[in-house]
Amino acid sequence: WGISSDAMELLSDKHITFAQRLQDEKQTYEYVASEHLRMSGAYWTVGAISILDALDKLRMDEIVQFVLDSQNENGGFGGNVGHDSHMLYTTSAVQILVMANRLGDVDRSKIAKYVKSLQQSDGSFAGDEWGEIDTRFSYCALLTLSLLQMTDQIDVPKAVDFVMKCNNFDGGFGCVPGAESHAAQVFCCVGALALADQIHRIDADRLGWFLCERQVKSGGFNGRPEKLADVCYSWWVLSSLIMIDRLAWIDQENLKKFIFTCQDAEDGGIADKPGNVADIFHTFFGIGGLSLLGYGGLKRINPAYAITDDILLRHGITPKF
Repeated sequence: WGISSDAMELLSDKHITFAQRLQDEKQTYEYVASEHLRMSGAYWTVGAISILDALDKLRMDEIVQFVLDSQNENGGFGGNVGHDSHMLYTTSAVQILVMANRLGDVDRSKIAKYVKSLQQSDGSFAGDEWGEIDTRFSYCALLTLSLLQMTDQIDVPKAVDFVMKCNNFDGGFGCVPGAESHAAQVFCCVGALALADQIHRIDADRLGWFLCERQVKSGGFNGRPEKLADVCYSWWVLSSLIMIDRLAWIDQENLKKFIFTCQDAEDGGIADKPGNVADIFHTFFGIGGLSLLGYGGLKRINPAYAITDDILLRHGITPKF
């Protein structure tokens, strides 16, 4: 179990050390068990350290080479070297290359062609050649192509229409039409609409109520009614609230305290809940949440692109929020 933190501040140096250890500890059970999503792990690591303005503390050339080695002939990227291409990992790969300022090392049109191949006749996107449909993939497609500045390669109006079909009576969004509203799916749908410049199609007040009701007594957010709070929703909920301009509807100071108490005061990293074992997934989203809240000393992460604003500007992309 992790050692919960009593400090009401971000333990930045410990989190940097935690991330550095992940580059070196390759004989652990956790490393082996996460083989299939190594690309996501790399993104969470680089993303967290980028917000902390400490990318020089990582061996970025090694990470970039891993990304390049994970690209397949169809233009997509797998979760690891030799793994099948998937939309999720393609997005993470492009995000890493943008943060590393190495997007010039890949053929953008080849990646765009892969993303385009996954769009279905109803505007939705499959995750890979096996055909699973999910609004996560709609967001990933629009994000990837936005970073490549090639959104003209897909049918954006159809993509938007599919996302809107997943909007529910409570204001939230599900993974497919008729599916239960969930805060993480809300982020994907709101993000997709934001990237497509269609945020106005959302009933902001109705969705705002669904999102602010996710905050529980501890200050943290859950993803659905009657669930426990989890640090990762600090990102999913906050980013969505910012994009629909309803951030003032939640208790921001109480949320900060919840994130702080989920830190491992001894070994670094942030867990899903106080006292649990820290991992890089929750570390990224916890730090990302604090960045969205304007916590001092952190670079500002963009709620739609999940990359810091300064890096977007460096690539000629004007932050939308």
